Amino acid sequence: MKVTINKADIASGGMKSFKQDDDSIILITRDGDEFYAFDGKCPHAGANLGDGLRCGNRVVCPWHHATFDSTDGSLLEPVATEGLTQYQIENRGDTLIVDTSAKITKNNPHDKLKNTTTVIVGSGAAGFMSAHHLRNEGYGGKIIMISADDHEPYDRTLLSKAFLAEKADEKKLKLGGNDWAKKQNIDLRLSQRVSNINYQNKTVTVAGAHDNADNQIKADFLVIATGAEPVIPPIKGATSDGVYTLRSLDDAKTIKDASHGKRVAIVGTGFIGMEVASALAQAGKVTAITVIGQNHRVMSNIVSETVSNALINLHEKNGITFEFDATIQEINSDDNEKVTGITFANGKQIDADVVILGTGVAPRLDVLGDINDKNGAQVDARLQLKDGVFALGDIANAEGKLGRLRIEHWRVALQHGLVTAASILNDDVLDGHSVNSLKERVPFFWTMQYGKSLRYSGHAKTPDYGILIGQPNELNYIEYYFDDDGQDSRATAASTLGRDKELVAFDALLRRGVAPTRAQLLAGFDIIAQAQALSF
Repeated sequence: MKVTINKADIASGGMKSFKQDDDSIILITRDGDEFYAFDGKCPHAGANLGDGLRCGNRVVCPWHHATFDSTDGSLLEPVATEGLTQYQIENRGDTLIVDTSAKITKNNPHDKLKNTTTVIVGSGAAGFMSAHHLRNEGYGGKIIMISADDHEPYDRTLLSKAFLAEKADEKKLKLGGNDWAKKQNIDLRLSQRVSNINYQNKTVTVAGAHDNADNQIKADFLVIATGAEPVIPPIKGATSDGVYTLRSLDDAKTIKDASHGKRVAIVGTGFIGMEVASALAQAGKVTAITVIGQNHRVMSNIVSETVSNALINLHEKNGITFEFDATIQEINSDDNEKVTGITFANGKQIDADVVILGTGVAPRLDVLGDINDKNGAQVDARLQLKDGVFALGDIANAEGKLGRLRIEHWRVALQHGLVTAASILNDDVLDGHSVNSLKERVPFFWTMQYGKSLRYSGHAKTPDYGILIGQPNELNYIEYYFDDDGQDSRATAASTLGRDKELVAFDALLRRGVAPTRAQLLAGFDIIAQAQALSF
């Protein structure tokens, strides 16, 4: 397909998207007399990139902040795992002819570190992204990925956001598409449990291997991405039949089958508990849903009470019942140890056939022996535990833009994988672009509830010193968070519903170390204009 576009429609230093009759989108970026054309749909979830923001050479997706280079479409920041498809342009005076059948291909021969072996323990976001980017950036050595899961790498965020809601089937969950491991020449070993990791000599022991020669695997580069596992609170009856946690695809399948036509109680008011409530309500196959929280609000460590109340209202409109300020004394069961309900410390009882625990996770560090700290493995901004050994994802307590943090979010794990690939290749510049360390990256996560996406960028110690702009009950707000109430304090995080460009702009300023102060925001600071101005 050939499309004619007027040059005057795109400002220098800007971008614009053009939607076609077949629902495709062409994105044009411009720098003076230079123009570049791309597929304008974000490869992650299909957002129109023209609705995002261009900050310097960075094109940022409005939905999940995937970021691409404005001159060649290369991936600069997840959650996308691929760059943009670029199209050839014919320059005809005042117009451009974009030929979407003429794609600009980039060949990257696998000729780097050909005589080495990289062993990756774990197939979640961090492990996947490490392997994926190693191959995409020309790593020619052997990659062995060991996973306790029995499925190829998949998008865990979709389990509570879409799979339980029956808005995405199993095929749509696969990271890298069908046969990813085979296409990338990765030795993927599923359903294998690692019993020990000797990170000092880069050796992995796989439990139950039949061939003793393969029981221990030696690596030149060792990537430890063992993830986290659900925390089971010390509640009487927590091991009864009908009590579940959600961490894996198999967990999601079990919950979907077990909850059909049943009364469901969800313990926990964090974003996982709230997403599961939303998903099951949307699927419409349970008879009742009760969400139980020890606090008087939801997502209390993330958003203010005003935003929390708006989320509660959204859930109640969709039939959810809440039990707040509640301490569970016992999960009740019958003579066959099958769940029948819940008894609270105040004596109140509710009926339930299924109980889902959304009570947090803990890093899987036990296989690392002496590194078994709830605060995670202490790594540097390149995710290095020691030379040639990397710990990343949920287990990593890493140096980053906002200090040393252990963050259990999907996009952060993908960032870890990208940085780890660069570290292994000993290359700060991949595909012509600066990869940077975690010190140049900002945490981001999102939660999807009833088709509404609350997005959060940065990291705040508390939501109690915030500035709220907009109307949360109308699902249109942005809230900035500070670590104290000082007028000159800079915001360390922000959340939004419906004000995506403002959050993208905040993310850009935070990344550059010039997030707005409380005084600036109260004075009507134009955050979008400032982000664009500082990015050139």
